[in-house]
Amino acid sequence: MLKSYLEFFDEIANIFNKHGFKLYMVGGTSRDFLLNYPVDDYDFATDATPTEMHEFLPDANYRFEKFGTVSLKYEDEHVEITTLREEGEYIDSRHPAYIKFVTDPAKDYIRRDFTINALYIDENYRVLDFCDGLKDLDTNTLRVIGNPYTRFAEDPLRIIRALRFVAKFKLNIDPLTENAIRDLAHLVKKLNPEKVKAEIRKVGEQEQNIFKKLMNMYKL
Repeated sequence: MLKSYLEFFDEIANIFNKHGFKLYMVGGTSRDFLLNYPVDDYDFATDATPTEMHEFLPDANYRFEKFGTVSLKYEDEHVEITTLREEGEYIDSRHPAYIKFVTDPAKDYIRRDFTINALYIDENYRVLDFCDGLKDLDTNTLRVIGNPYTRFAEDPLRIIRALRFVAKFKLNIDPLTENAIRDLAHLVKKLNPEKVKAEIRKVGEQEQNIFKKLMNMYKL
């Protein structure tokens, strides 16, 4: 696209602001922005609920609105906008027992996987950091939010995702996080093989060798 992703974010954030809502860059979008990596995916969060977004984004895709996720095609780019939310315990290694929409990012970040993926950037490019994610970015550290044993047991696919991030960004794994990976690596075998393959396919060509070494190291 001709516009930079910052102009892109500014335009969409302005739409939300006009209707009284906030929009944040989050997840891989904010992480890659702060690392000066190319931003390929548009992952935004908002205090607007899907019902409220219906009012000013009538042409968006609301297929997964019960999870708070709305897909938007904007100037030929795919954008995923998720309502800030709290989640209950995971009941099937993939889905939480309940979802509750909230308006405060300080309540949303807890459900996210790693600290470097839980940085919120608002329309003024102010970074909201509730878990020392900026420090971990600065020290090249991969650290789980909360108890790593609990978080990997909730969704073992996070183990593969962790190794993918380590390979891509050349990160050091936090000791507690690494212990949990070693102890819970066997849970990956219980996942749907297609989901595992889909995550592995996200590994870039230049990271393949490091990723394979990590997979072997943790007997995956």
